[in-house]
Amino acid sequence: MAISPTAEGFRTAFRRPSLALAEIMWRWIVGATVTALFVFGLFEYLDTLPVTNGELLFLRTRHPYLVGEAIAHILRGSLNRAVMASLLAALTLVVLWIIVASLGRIATVRAVLDYFRRDVAGNVSTTDSHENNPLPALFRLNFLRVALVVAALFGFQGAAILAGFASPDAHPQPGLAFSLFLPLAGLICWLWWAFNWLLSFAGIFAVRDGEDAVGAISAAVAFLRERTGAVFAVSTWTGLAHLVAFVGATTVASIPLGFAGLVPWRLVVAAEILVALAYFAFADWLYMARLAGYICIAETPQALLAPLPPAPVSISRPPVQTTLVQTTIDRNEPILSDLPNLAVET
Repeated sequence: MAISPTAEGFRTAFRRPSLALAEIMWRWIVGATVTALFVFGLFEYLDTLPVTNGELLFLRTRHPYLVGEAIAHILRGSLNRAVMASLLAALTLVVLWIIVASLGRIATVRAVLDYFRRDVAGNVSTTDSHENNPLPALFRLNFLRVALVVAALFGFQGAAILAGFASPDAHPQPGLAFSLFLPLAGLICWLWWAFNWLLSFAGIFAVRDGEDAVGAISAAVAFLRERTGAVFAVSTWTGLAHLVAFVGATTVASIPLGFAGLVPWRLVVAAEILVALAYFAFADWLYMARLAGYICIAETPQALLAPLPPAPVSISRPPVQTTLVQTTIDRNEPILSDLPNLAVET
């Protein structure tokens, strides 16, 4: 009997909701920390800005030019402190994300491995994933994922510089510059997504087989060469489900905005936050289903993943009914007699 890794991934996410809850918890802890740090840091930074009576007067005029001049004068000399504080906060959050993401990945992958090895018939593996310590390897893999983000940001800056050469100050051509920047930015985004996905996928082998960072990446590449079709199927179906969820969430989120002038703004903001949280929760659930599908491919023999050959169809031909065609002349036919009026008399 052939096994569908996509169906097994969704079935695992349905039967083991605690796995998706664990994935949601560690992701939302990091997200809540980032949001709280940003909000409190912003308010603390605004409290340190001195505002004179003249600047306050310019702000109350609501004239765009005067308001802009007032804001520029208020922020003058304080942006350096804001940039340094932002860099320090970013480094702290990166370290926090690497630690929490590594611990969360160990917990979820080991739980899914135990599920397939204990509860799914025919998927028994003798390797014990609890004997190894994959934490150093996951630290390195997640650090490489952060380095990819930094490299992508520098890549965008380089693409903007290269596109700017097509629009010099003497002969500005912003349309041409944008046309050159757009494919470069798309290529950078695709490369970042591909390498980030590979590093995330390699974390499975770091936990499952106890590989180091380089060994996990090598094992992931070799696995992709052997099980390309199955991995592509799981990624495609979960990606389509994610796309449908995104379209549905944006559609639902547009409904409260249509009533923005009729209901209090706090109610609109609360509705938008609820829709966003529901979408993020479902996206994390889909990620767990995709992860379970990948682990199902790794834990299932390749022969069980191959589609079943079509059953032989026996073509039974209906019996041919032969009709005898008379090729001789019936001598007893009256119409052929030499006697006159014999056919009439008969």
